[in-house]
Amino acid sequence: MKHGNIAKEAREHARPYCVSDGGKFRLKDFDPNDTGTLKSKEHAEGMLARGVELLSHLQEKLYAQDRWAVLLIFQAMDAAGKDGVIKHVMSGVNPQGCEVTSFKAPSEEELDHDHLWRTNKHLPERGRIGIFNRSYYEEVLVVRVHSELLKRQKIPEQLVTKEIWGQRFEDINCYERYLTRNGILIRKFFLHVSKKEQKKRFLERLEDSKKNWKFSMADVKERGFWKDYQKAYEEMIQHTANKRAPWYVVPADNKWFTRLVVAGGIIDALWELDLSFPDVGPEKREELAAVREVLLHGEE
Repeated sequence: MKHGNIAKEAREHARPYCVSDGGKFRLKDFDPNDTGTLKSKEHAEGMLARGVELLSHLQEKLYAQDRWAVLLIFQAMDAAGKDGVIKHVMSGVNPQGCEVTSFKAPSEEELDHDHLWRTNKHLPERGRIGIFNRSYYEEVLVVRVHSELLKRQKIPEQLVTKEIWGQRFEDINCYERYLTRNGILIRKFFLHVSKKEQKKRFLERLEDSKKNWKFSMADVKERGFWKDYQKAYEEMIQHTANKRAPWYVVPADNKWFTRLVVAGGIIDALWELDLSFPDVGPEKREELAAVREVLLHGEE
């Protein structure tokens, strides 16, 4: 299948879940168990394989052109499948051109800086793809749900008002505007898993000794704040989804469909950049011709 057809196929499955106007967004309008027009896992896996191959080709052009950088942000409740999505979708990408950063609880050093400082250090260089497994959006998610965490950030008391969340949304929008103006393409993915499916996956982790390491009692405790998190995610998307840096609200109850939608969103974005290999000028062509002559006739 031609690359253009693969890109079109990917676009068709991803765009229904793209939110570029946050003001109209309601989380209840998105079903975590949705699989679009697909009913066959095998069909989806075939399309994903073609998409991964195209993604590898596009990433090679991105790297060679050395103009754009790409930042992919993943946010989700625990057990939504972030690690698996990153592993499967980016499996064909050259590791030299891609870096994954997973953000845990902030360190003491990070808490002594502003809330964008620790992620800023890991932004991708031109020609590369940076992946944030969690990100600065934690500042309007977990910190908002557990507002006592604000005290650890040592922000002057007079600055901690009821306006702080709106201010953080504003900061993030300004930051992402700055990044896009500097050639960093941003795409954001919220893996939308249901509470029922999360419970199922937690139980699977408990029953599989190879997955026990993934489980923490803290994960179960966070389920008690489910409604608070859903509200926080909804307001996050409402305030930060725009054409410049859209969110994909990806159904996450079926991993095979989740991976297909994420791959489609990335391919769609890279395809629109109209990437190409750098053109070789006359002087370079002469140099290459001379090298060819040496290799063919100048060696003993």
